[in-house]
Amino acid sequence: MRKVRDYDAELKALGDKARALKAKRVEQLGQLVTATGADALDAETLAGVLLDAIGSKDASAKEAWRAKGAAFFQRRGRKGGGAAAIDGPGAATEPSGDAADGSGSAANG
Repeated sequence: MRKVRDYDAELKALGDKARALKAKRVEQLGQLVTATGADALDAETLAGVLLDAIGSKDASAKEAWRAKGAAFFQRRGRKGGGAAAIDGPGAATEPSGDAADGSGSAANG
């Protein structure tokens, strides 16, 4: 005889896993904000920058932002092991001016 599946338990387990993954993503995004120095911005400014980036139709600006982000993660990787090193000991030593200075010039040029 086949074992009866407990669909309710499986759905609950999937829901718990989805909540855990969402919480982990939120934590990682917070770590990214801190690692880039964007935590020095007030919440309204940071939200405005992100909304402009989402709404931007300028493909060259988006590519410049992507390249700058990739370079950021490559620098982080050399310092301590890749993107997972965002919350590592070197996070506070990143210059905070890089992210703010570069995104403004990429959007303007």
